[in-house]
Amino acid sequence: MRPLAKRAASLTLILALPLALAACFGSDGDRPSLMEGAQAGGPQPFPDNFRSDALALLHAYLNNPVGVRDASMADPVLREIGGRQFYVSCLHFTPRETDGSYRAMRERAVVYVNGRADRVVDRASDLCAGAVYAPFPELEKMAR
Repeated sequence: MRPLAKRAASLTLILALPLALAACFGSDGDRPSLMEGAQAGGPQPFPDNFRSDALALLHAYLNNPVGVRDASMADPVLREIGGRQFYVSCLHFTPRETDGSYRAMRERAVVYVNGRADRVVDRASDLCAGAVYAPFPELEKMAR
């Protein structure tokens, strides 16, 4: 291959690489909605492993899962989301900030689809109204 052709091929590869990577990662718009991920018709199954599933999801959700304080979790209850019933478990916790400090307690909801933790909802006040919390020490013991 001639030097100019070799350079052109390298340049093309360098320019195409970011596009290929972007296609692999997709966007939030590419993520299936709750309706697409749910079983067609019928009720959702109870998430038997809701604590461990939520823990695994939060490990990926939190920027720094180490040092969480005041963690508590409510058992899953059926809530309506987008016209369908899904099991939702609510959480209270205080994460450690990037500067090492602690600020306000956070309330989040974990939505279960087909018996598995599917996503974390940041604005959970409506979903978590009336939730009864119990200590969730496993969240406080998370490591990287």
